[in-house]
Amino acid sequence: MTILSEGQKAPEFNMPTDGNGEVSLSGLAGKTVILYFYPKDSTPGCTNEAIDFSGLANDFDKAGAIVIGVSRDSVKKHDNFKAKHDLKVMLGADLDGMVTEDYGVWIEKSMYGRKYMGIQRATFLIDSAGLIQKIWPKVKVKGHAVEVLDAARSLSD
Repeated sequence: MTILSEGQKAPEFNMPTDGNGEVSLSGLAGKTVILYFYPKDSTPGCTNEAIDFSGLANDFDKAGAIVIGVSRDSVKKHDNFKAKHDLKVMLGADLDGMVTEDYGVWIEKSMYGRKYMGIQRATFLIDSAGLIQKIWPKVKVKGHAVEVLDAARSLSD
């Protein structure tokens, strides 16, 4: 499993997005990128997190930051999720699982004694030079988007 640390170069990614788009880290060179990983579209915690980030979309924009939510859901599921909750953030579809593995968030989880692989909720703040400035592992949703915004603003100051 990949363990990333603050100050190191962020792994390149390239994946389809909602609306039949595509996004890559190299294509966002010179911009601040917030990559937040979440387990699954339309589950309570993931929905709240997406709504929180969407509610601050204009503020992230002013801070010069691009927010991308990443899960292994399909583009079609992302489109439905986005439409249902009027989400304002880009959603990346990590269909082959390479991005979640490269960022070290594809982990063994356990629920009711059953072990399975899944995405650990985590956020990465990547600066305009492609370096990881901050990592939030094992994110708790409440207040998280505001904390990420504050960190993004401190990069643009």
